[in-house]
Amino acid sequence: MINDVKVKTGLDILLGSPPVFRNKRLGLLCNPASTGPGLIHSRSLLQERFPDQLKALYSPQHGFFAEKQDNMIESGNRRDPVSGLPVFSLYGGTRIPTPEMLDLIDILIIDLQDVGTRVYTFIYTIAYCMEAAKKSAKKVVVLDRPNPIGGRQMEGNCLNPEMSSFVGRFPIPMRHGLTIGELALFFNRYYKMACDLEVIPMSGWHRQMYYKDTGLDWIAPSPNMPTPVTAMVYPGQVLWEGTNVSEGRGTTQPFELFGAPYMDTDKLRHQFNDGKISGGILRAVEFEPTSNKWTDQICKGFQIHVTDPDCFKPYETSLRLLQTVCRNHSSDFEWKPPPYEYEMQKMPIDLIIGDKNIRKQLEDGMDVNIICERWQDQLSDYISLAENIMLY
Repeated sequence: MINDVKVKTGLDILLGSPPVFRNKRLGLLCNPASTGPGLIHSRSLLQERFPDQLKALYSPQHGFFAEKQDNMIESGNRRDPVSGLPVFSLYGGTRIPTPEMLDLIDILIIDLQDVGTRVYTFIYTIAYCMEAAKKSAKKVVVLDRPNPIGGRQMEGNCLNPEMSSFVGRFPIPMRHGLTIGELALFFNRYYKMACDLEVIPMSGWHRQMYYKDTGLDWIAPSPNMPTPVTAMVYPGQVLWEGTNVSEGRGTTQPFELFGAPYMDTDKLRHQFNDGKISGGILRAVEFEPTSNKWTDQICKGFQIHVTDPDCFKPYETSLRLLQTVCRNHSSDFEWKPPPYEYEMQKMPIDLIIGDKNIRKQLEDGMDVNIICERWQDQLSDYISLAENIMLY
């Protein structure tokens, strides 16, 4: 049963607005989570609202139907079986829209669900679209959607430009605290894109809201983001992608679960105050991934249960977990080698963390409290900038 909707997304607001975009050819960057009233997909709603104006569709990582499971699995251009429109992949032969891809349109509408984490690639697809739109003299309209892990908490080090990649282009923290529309405004203002950008805000959304508070139904924006709980732990649990520890891919609870065959859960749990973490609990589990790392092998590890999202710090928590596993299993634990998201030389963990020095500090056993203290000034600077563009 669909919940009573409290929050209206940017798509909802656009559909209920007076006629706009007269005589303009429209494109839509979207995926399966791009839905409106009745869970009808935005391409169908926009075709009905703007007859004969929608000319092209565009898809981010994982494909138009979010069918591609993992990183660096490309999707090709195709034709949408529902609308008959061409679908241009922005995670295939190119991640940057070509002039030919934009020739069919005058305005690019973007309707994507972000998850509030720096390494989630949709936000860089948007940035590349904004840059390409500027060069091709096209307008960009972002239909805003909630940040599922709230808009008050911001956490982590800001990306060191030396670690710039498709999982981090700009110096923002791991948990950025902005909606996808606010991020577009942030990129446009502070990285001088000068794109003709319009953001259509939501109504009814407040910064203290988590996704469960919105009244909106969750649709996985990518195959391994099945629930809002996944999104809550993701800013920290994504770190395991840079290691030989399973992040739970190949299970029904990716990122909530993590482990490896060599992990001593009794020992680790004891070091974490019998599994008690700020705002959550570590519950010892065993699981057997059906794909990805340790396929068909029993992994010993934990599930993170978030009991108080206001207190839970996903990035700091997973940094502590990572350091503890590294220290206790030094003979078995390994950093994953390149490539990772088209970077062939840099270590994946450095790209994910966004600063190779933090990886070295973890290896050297530096107290995580000290590591966190060292990034507070840059985080404060980011927050000051972000507050200037907040819509809510």
